[in-house]
Amino acid sequence: MATTRQIIIKTENLSYCYGPHGPVLHNVSLEIARGECVAIIGQNGAGKSTLVKHFNGLHKPTSGKVYVHGRETGPLKVSTLAETVGYVFQNPDHQIFHDTVGKEVAFGLKNLGIPAAETEARVAAALEAVGLAGHYHTYPFNLSKGQRQRVALASVLAMQTEVIVLDEPTTGQDYRESLQIMEMVRDLNRQGHTIIFITHDMSLVAGYAGRAVVVCKGEILADGDVRAIFAQPQLLERTYLNPPQVTALAQGLREDALPPAVLSVEEMYGLLCKIRSERAGS
Repeated sequence: MATTRQIIIKTENLSYCYGPHGPVLHNVSLEIARGECVAIIGQNGAGKSTLVKHFNGLHKPTSGKVYVHGRETGPLKVSTLAETVGYVFQNPDHQIFHDTVGKEVAFGLKNLGIPAAETEARVAAALEAVGLAGHYHTYPFNLSKGQRQRVALASVLAMQTEVIVLDEPTTGQDYRESLQIMEMVRDLNRQGHTIIFITHDMSLVAGYAGRAVVVCKGEILADGDVRAIFAQPQLLERTYLNPPQVTALAQGLREDALPPAVLSVEEMYGLLCKIRSERAGS
């Protein structure tokens, strides 16, 4: 028996303008279901951040509508939507303002009236999760940018929101830190959180997202399974994006019977071993 998709975020003909300038988004219609992990991809200036900022009310539609759990976001306060949709900015300095890491992570919980004991427990768990357990009393701006990004993420983790939106979550992180962040994101998704993340790193999309939404010039150019999206190199070229190196390699070796959208080195190795075995036995 098929499982019914529970739509948690929906946009209908969403358009958005900054002041008197032309629209940044043009009639965007999109549905995101509970439990999905969705990557929003596209070139700089495509409208990705503008789109996701509508999900928690940071932007309100110029025209069209946005719904969270079936409620139109237009009349709702950001603080109300923040109980469902947590947002981690690309630049953590846009959301950090307290004088200690602990106070910063606890801020949203106190606004929700969470009891002090539970607040302390959630803050401790969130800081532990992002590797900042020893920085409860640290002044946030004494930390590196990568660490401040983790403070911002911890603030959202502590809120335990159903949806987590991350705008370039690995900005300022080295390779090892990036993998740690994304593994944390994967764990959150497995626990039932709906994850929406923006990234220019197509290897992260291949490794962690189940679905990709390609945004180009304020419109949705494509929306589908990551493997299906990466199987269309001409589509990515239109958005000035490159597929992961292993995917590009597989597409260059199509004459060797490789599929057009290999997503990992491990998958490539397995396929090459299988082809070698089949040829040896023929």
